[in-house]
Amino acid sequence: MKMRNEIVSEWLEQSPWAKWQRHAMTGDASARRYERLTDTSGGCVILMDAQPDVCGSQARFVEISKHLSGLGLSAPKILNWDNTLGLLVLEDLGQIDFARHLQKHPDDERKLYDAAVDVLIELGRTPAPSNLQKMTPAVGAEMIDIGFEWAATNKSQSLAEDVKAELTTLLSVVSPNPATLSLRDFHAENLIWRPDKTAHATVGLLDFQDAFITHPAYDLASLLRDARRDVDPNLVGPLVKRMGGGEKFTLAFHVMAVQRNLRILGIFERLAKRDGKESYLNLIPRVRDHLRTDLKAPGLARIAPLVERAFNIPEGQTK
Repeated sequence: MKMRNEIVSEWLEQSPWAKWQRHAMTGDASARRYERLTDTSGGCVILMDAQPDVCGSQARFVEISKHLSGLGLSAPKILNWDNTLGLLVLEDLGQIDFARHLQKHPDDERKLYDAAVDVLIELGRTPAPSNLQKMTPAVGAEMIDIGFEWAATNKSQSLAEDVKAELTTLLSVVSPNPATLSLRDFHAENLIWRPDKTAHATVGLLDFQDAFITHPAYDLASLLRDARRDVDPNLVGPLVKRMGGGEKFTLAFHVMAVQRNLRILGIFERLAKRDGKESYLNLIPRVRDHLRTDLKAPGLARIAPLVERAFNIPEGQTK
């Protein structure tokens, strides 16, 4: 049986990029691998290696990429795709993501985050694809099971059911009939800054194959409650107001942030303990701090003590 690297090399040999140099890239939390392919004339594309028996089909990624491009947003064009082998060659949107740019230019944070929110506003204005999973209140509550499995310090089944029941109630209030496309991992390391472009094209979009339908505050929570970098807390209120403004939208933002971060706690713990990716443990304190912040929001008084007991997130000073 051929090794995976041999399969990839043979496929590339039959492609227009056969003679291009291959450079390994840092991967994401999935089993997908990425390489940047370059030639001597300055050409650059991205190879996605998504082994089908591990990663499944990438048809959803291709579908969402085409949908986003049709809206005038900057998703990578699909230059070649072999669904059987799980290999794609993508347009390279650039090498400077939001996080990397802001390390050198911290004063640009409001400008970049305004541009990202503009993308979310555009997504909220346009119909979502009809064949995606919807994060109904029941689905949203079930999604935090991974948090209880891998990250809860109190393993009481009844406590877990109480948290999920309260979360279902909150989601039923703020998002009973979700209708907005969510890219799901909408954060600084998945957004490419492209200042030479105009309008929505300034923001390159990556990692959207798990897109689903939910409330527009979900991706805003992903952006502003980033597990990988601290966002200026003074930006949160104005950007939440810019997206939706009112009391109900603000409540939705906090509810989506809690739901998302309870799930992320479990995902990061599993990546560290099961998959040996221990670097994810370094991100957990920030995730817990985000939870502490959002659980203090008005409207979450019933769920807050339950989550604090289940995950040992006591009252304390937030960042």
